[in-house]
Amino acid sequence: MTAPLRRVSDAERRARLAVRHALAPGFRVASPEAATRAMTVLHATEPATVYLSTWARVDGVKPADLDRALYDDRSLVKQLAMRRTLFVFPRDLLPAVWPSASARVAGTERARMAKGAVLAGLTTDGDRWLDQARAEVLAALESFPDGLPAAEIRRAVPMLDVKVAVGAGNVWGAARVVTHLGLTADLVRGTNTGGWHVSRPRWTRMGDWLGAVPPSLDAADGYREIIRRWLYSFGPGTEDDLVWWLGSTKAVVRAALAALGAVPVTLDHGATGWLLPDDVAEVADPGPWAALLPVLDPTVMGWQGRDFYLGPHRDPLFDRTGNAGTTAWVNGRVVGCWVQDQAGVVELRLLEKVAAAERRALDAEASRLTGWLGGFRVSSVYASAAMKLASQS
Repeated sequence: MTAPLRRVSDAERRARLAVRHALAPGFRVASPEAATRAMTVLHATEPATVYLSTWARVDGVKPADLDRALYDDRSLVKQLAMRRTLFVFPRDLLPAVWPSASARVAGTERARMAKGAVLAGLTTDGDRWLDQARAEVLAALESFPDGLPAAEIRRAVPMLDVKVAVGAGNVWGAARVVTHLGLTADLVRGTNTGGWHVSRPRWTRMGDWLGAVPPSLDAADGYREIIRRWLYSFGPGTEDDLVWWLGSTKAVVRAALAALGAVPVTLDHGATGWLLPDDVAEVADPGPWAALLPVLDPTVMGWQGRDFYLGPHRDPLFDRTGNAGTTAWVNGRVVGCWVQDQAGVVELRLLEKVAAAERRALDAEASRLTGWLGGFRVSSVYASAAMKLASQS
């Protein structure tokens, strides 16, 4: 007779989230690198998110600490990968993502770009055109080991000094080719020439940036390593969670789960989740905690099935395309969002009543974040309905 699966309740999942994501005060970590490892990767679509996600998990962190990790030590590296999203990766995870999630997106992008070049009348052979464009960019950068901004690359490579319209609202040029070179690990977003809240990278050859570039794994091993780290950070999660987060297929996910010997568990409401075989023990409740997280923080974006921490608040906290706005958390549940007033003071907008002690903890986090930002107002193109409503009041 088969033994029943262990049950992992929503309450335990919230406890795991608090501990593994370094959000409960007693479990915060000591460095940007540790914060990134806690989350597997950090979302970097909006530059400020990386810094604010780190602030939430590392006591006393300063923007300079993250700049050191990204641009001096290069222990953290920006890489376009899952779901064509920009992330910050621990350097040692790059050989896993290059042949797997990044390669998958690169293949899709190549097909679109080759077709677009033909439709725009640039060539009759889109693949050949793209290969030549890529080669000319790499050749141009041989003389610039510190890299060049995309605008200067366009001027240095005449065939890219165009803007190609391939459909309504779909225009691309040099930046799209450079982005494709980043997907294939030929280029990397190097030194940022703007502040911590903007993205103005000098695109740099990967070898110039990292020195000896580590060899890639094969695709299956790459996916397996990414999923292993995801399971530690986010487990238990379902197959659907992993397929969505990876932007991949059930076949890829099932193969990796089998290779890892992942253990099935029962979640509330009857779904099957998965844990690593050495991570099935219950995680104790870390005690009360509160957190303020930025738009697209990896915690709120970590699962497709979000009811165990969002409850009824999905619609006001996500935009129409599924991007999360800011969130306010109490004990593993989202209870609202945060915005800033004209002076940069962080203000809470709660969607449900909380206990007096919980409100005090949230107010303390708001005060801490206000002090850290020092009057700087963080802008975002991913404002949720709740954020927009708060800004109008």
